[in-house]
Amino acid sequence: MFIGEGPGFHEDKQGEPFVGAAGQLLNRVLGEIGLTRAQVYIGNIVKCRPPGNRDPRPDEIEACTPWLVEQVSLIQPRVVVTLGNFATKFVLNTETGITRLRGQVHDWHGRTVIPTFHPAAILHGGGEKSRQFQLLLEDFRLVRSTLDSMTRPVPDPDRSGAAVDATGPPPGVIALPDSEPRSAEDDQLELF
Repeated sequence: MFIGEGPGFHEDKQGEPFVGAAGQLLNRVLGEIGLTRAQVYIGNIVKCRPPGNRDPRPDEIEACTPWLVEQVSLIQPRVVVTLGNFATKFVLNTETGITRLRGQVHDWHGRTVIPTFHPAAILHGGGEKSRQFQLLLEDFRLVRSTLDSMTRPVPDPDRSGAAVDATGPPPGVIALPDSEPRSAEDDQLELF
């Protein structure tokens, strides 16, 4: 699951996230790690474009939170990639910026969170020739290796050492885990 800040002009008009230039860049880097848009779910913190494309206000984020909570609850992602400062700060409940948090794996209520730059920030900051773009590619490679580590075959002791996949589908296919009961006190905003 990928979580961005909010829809831009094209996204707001079409009612679909990441359909503009930032979406094209996202598609490209997904392809770099062997994934397509059809294999991932993309959502946003806020569900409509703030006037003048300004930053979302706390009350707007709060008003949209139930929709994001429901999306996470339904999707049950094992890996969440936050795109940019707003999504990262919201999901990880931190004031630390994306530059310090990116490139690392964070635990979030039994899920893995990998923060990275927002594709729009890459486009506005020099595009594919920028240092940020190279860091974005590194982060996506981290996403790939994290997914691969979750789907590696393990030996089956009952079948003469034959390998079986104890975690689900083959590498490259994202599986949704079975839901596990959680107490409300363990979950930020009772997300699951």
